[in-house]
Amino acid sequence: MDASGQAMVEFVLVVVFLFILFVSILQMILFMHAYNTLADAAKEGVRYAIVHGTGASTVNGGAGCSGPGLPSATPPVNCPDIPGNNVIAAVTNFAGLSFQNVTSVSVDYNPGGANGVLCNKPGCLVRVTVNHAYTPLFGLGWPSFTLYAAADGRIMN
Repeated sequence: MDASGQAMVEFVLVVVFLFILFVSILQMILFMHAYNTLADAAKEGVRYAIVHGTGASTVNGGAGCSGPGLPSATPPVNCPDIPGNNVIAAVTNFAGLSFQNVTSVSVDYNPGGANGVLCNKPGCLVRVTVNHAYTPLFGLGWPSFTLYAAADGRIMN
């Protein structure tokens, strides 16, 4: 093999290595974007839950409330959104703006028994957990897996 053939082989080896390195870096950037979007979506869900948790919101006549409601509380909290569908919609919409599909969203108005009961009065803790089935953009044998992000907050009045 002459010098030009040897240089060509070396060039191909270096180009293949640089291509794999570039694709790997790009894939990590896309992974971090997906995770950051999910973490921000969970924070947006908590923000929605803590602001609209007591049903005292005047937006749409209080129709945007979220939580189990506490009719026996003083003052009564009348919000029949026990599964937190309004929070789930806020999370899904937020993630969708960054082109991320959300596999599942859970809203917990008594995370780890912190409140004693399902609670959405001021001071109660709420947790939003978001799941996303992540599939790498480039195959190359990289596995698919599920990303999880969660955020906690205390309901405001």
